[in-house]
Amino acid sequence: MSVPARSWGVLIVLCGAIFLEGIDVAMLNIALPAIRADLGLSTGMLSGVVSAYVLGYGGFMLLGGRAADLLGRRRMFLLWLVVFLVFSGLGGFADEGWVLLLARFVTGVAAAFLTPAGLSLITTTFPEGRLRNQALLIYAGTAAGGFALGLVAGGLLTAIGWRWVFFAPVLMSLLILIAAVPLIREPVREDRPAGGFDVMGAVTITGAMMLLAYGVVRLEHPADGWPLTVAAFAGGLALVAAFTAVERRSASPLVRLGLLRSATLIRANVMAVMLTASFFGFQFLVTIYLQELRGWSTIQTGLALLAAAVDVVIAPVLTPWLVNRFGSARVVLGGLLSGLLAYALFLGVGLDWTYAAMLPSMLLIGLMFAFVYGPVTIVATDGVAEHEQGLAGGLINSSFQFGAALGLSMVTAVNVAALGGGTDPEAGLAAMRTALLVPVTATLLGALVAVSALRPRTRDRALSAA
Repeated sequence: MSVPARSWGVLIVLCGAIFLEGIDVAMLNIALPAIRADLGLSTGMLSGVVSAYVLGYGGFMLLGGRAADLLGRRRMFLLWLVVFLVFSGLGGFADEGWVLLLARFVTGVAAAFLTPAGLSLITTTFPEGRLRNQALLIYAGTAAGGFALGLVAGGLLTAIGWRWVFFAPVLMSLLILIAAVPLIREPVREDRPAGGFDVMGAVTITGAMMLLAYGVVRLEHPADGWPLTVAAFAGGLALVAAFTAVERRSASPLVRLGLLRSATLIRANVMAVMLTASFFGFQFLVTIYLQELRGWSTIQTGLALLAAAVDVVIAPVLTPWLVNRFGSARVVLGGLLSGLLAYALFLGVGLDWTYAAMLPSMLLIGLMFAFVYGPVTIVATDGVAEHEQGLAGGLINSSFQFGAALGLSMVTAVNVAALGGGTDPEAGLAAMRTALLVPVTATLLGALVAVSALRPRTRDRALSAA
């Protein structure tokens, strides 16, 4: 089946948007020390700059996905791309910490609406099957490549001035917006959802997601006010229960609960959490190792991690053939096993390791992303009705985001606990090796879930239609 040339143009624009989201996060992470030095921010305020984005992104992602289904995917994509542009620019002009907090929170909210709208535009533009799979794999590879290249770009821009870490996404957003307006059209809707907007459902699930995201972020500080962390999780779970009760009674539910009874969907989202938890945790530890224990510069660190971006080439070229030949479940399992080997090899890291000794782990991580990120996205959206594609996109992107926050929080907590009061390089290395068990464990759990996906399944489609 052929696809109009316009559809491939739309894919390029949407890939640009997901690349923008990935590079934006990565560049800011590299620039944080320079921002603190220039603005005199406390450690808590600096951590808040990162957490604000996580709260906005994680808190509103599910609502953003459903809004794309109900209010129009093109409309949501363009509107929130403009919001992303404006508030990224605001961050670049910030002279006080609270302005950065506001800018990053709203930017996160914008990404929460922008990302599922973009994903659902792909799944409704390309017919289900080989062409959609190819488009999703290209999209996924671009997303991962954005983060990897952002580490290098962030180092280069920070060397010029940290404000360019905010201004560069403004220029990219503007170019994407100029291309998107004439290219993207609202998909023809044959099964538009009936009924009104579920306000109570939106309020309860957004509150739940924000509290759970806040709880995850606070895991980085296990000894700093643990009652507040417990309260955040308890409040989040209570709102999830309230949301479930609301949806059961709603004539036009925000989330059809039958969709969440699909074992395939649940497995895909669990594997998504484990994938990003392992990678972002590992990336954080490697950054500490290279910069604090080895004295490498930000640019050298970014270049060292660049090898993991090999998925940008593999994802659109090799992964589609593997998925068509062996199926998504086997490809995902192979990718997770590649990641497990990568992290296991790095457990033996020493203070005198050459980059050649690190390179196999970096390349294997690239294979993991190439074989997991895209195929998991395919599984999470495959067989979902068109009018729920935005919701499915919101779910899988929420899982990716929560996984990243969980991985960062857990490795930070374990690293701090293992370090104790030690300050010498050997103590730091020992603590890092202990914290590396977090990505190893996360990847192992993901692989076990992937193994369970290889079992015969006959009920999922019936459940998703219930």
